[in-house]
Amino acid sequence: MGFFKNQFSNVVEWEEFRDDMIFWKWRNREIKKGSKLVIRSGQDAIFINNGKIEGIFEDEGVYNIDSDIIPFLSTLKGFKFGFNSGMRVEVLFVNTKEFTVRWGTQNPVLIPTPQLPGGMPIRANGTFNFKVNDYVTLIDRIAGIKESYLVEDVKIRISSVLDQLLMKWISREGKDMFNLQANASDIARGIREDLDMEVMDNGMTITGFQVMSFNYPKEIQDMITKTASHEMIGNLQKYQQVSMTDGIASGKVKGGGAASDMAGMMMGMNMANEMMKNMNQNQGQNNPNQSQQSPAAKEQSAPAASSSSEGNKKPNFCPNCGAKNEGANFCPNCGHKLG
Repeated sequence: MGFFKNQFSNVVEWEEFRDDMIFWKWRNREIKKGSKLVIRSGQDAIFINNGKIEGIFEDEGVYNIDSDIIPFLSTLKGFKFGFNSGMRVEVLFVNTKEFTVRWGTQNPVLIPTPQLPGGMPIRANGTFNFKVNDYVTLIDRIAGIKESYLVEDVKIRISSVLDQLLMKWISREGKDMFNLQANASDIARGIREDLDMEVMDNGMTITGFQVMSFNYPKEIQDMITKTASHEMIGNLQKYQQVSMTDGIASGKVKGGGAASDMAGMMMGMNMANEMMKNMNQNQGQNNPNQSQQSPAAKEQSAPAASSSSEGNKKPNFCPNCGAKNEGANFCPNCGHKLG
């Protein structure tokens, strides 16, 4: 009797498990009396009879089919094993973990922009996350006709609509076409919501979508880099700070070298600018006095200078600056000696 019992017993378990497999179906075999069900970590076992869910078992462990499983099935509670008969039922094993998938545009996506009539060709890459969240829908739409389902199957479906969604949300949220990374979070949020609607009818949900980078054509990227360089050089103080920071980080400022030479050059330029500024201010203080001298004063200054040569008589106007003289030996305005 024990010999036949061992012949009829079998094990119901996920025999072809792969980490990238979303579900796998144990089917077309009878479950014999004395069989066992094995559920491993991260797996759920769903018993299906005639296309309907009989029971869902989520806790990992080893269970006796006839004593631990059958009593909990919805319509098979009264099933009795015969000596040579078994129970024909399907068991769907579902991977319950959250899957992470890398994505990338295979061809550039042409984003409409006024700067380029044909559109801005942009590539992008990142990751998205998904998991199974509705077993009934999963069985009705996919598991009912497939023996297994892979992550690659979901990736193919996502990739088929991703270019359109990138164009939609970059156009809507990409406020600066030449710095899309600044709005990557808003763009990704919109795409995730649309993708969730796309896979919802398969019993799955998109739990996350991330844009790691946007890539421009080489010519556009060179232009962006050149423009940023010109803006930095145009800001002398910022350029000096960057040079000093790089020099300190590399240790060259302390011991000399290119960074310290650059720092010294910047300091010299600043000192020269200050000297020229002071000279211009000094000249500006003297020139206004000369520019304010009236033509009459200039005419009177010439006779005053000639008359001073005739004797020791003090001139009425200073021959140097044209200021009026009150009989002093030196001009009160410029200090020129009179007489």
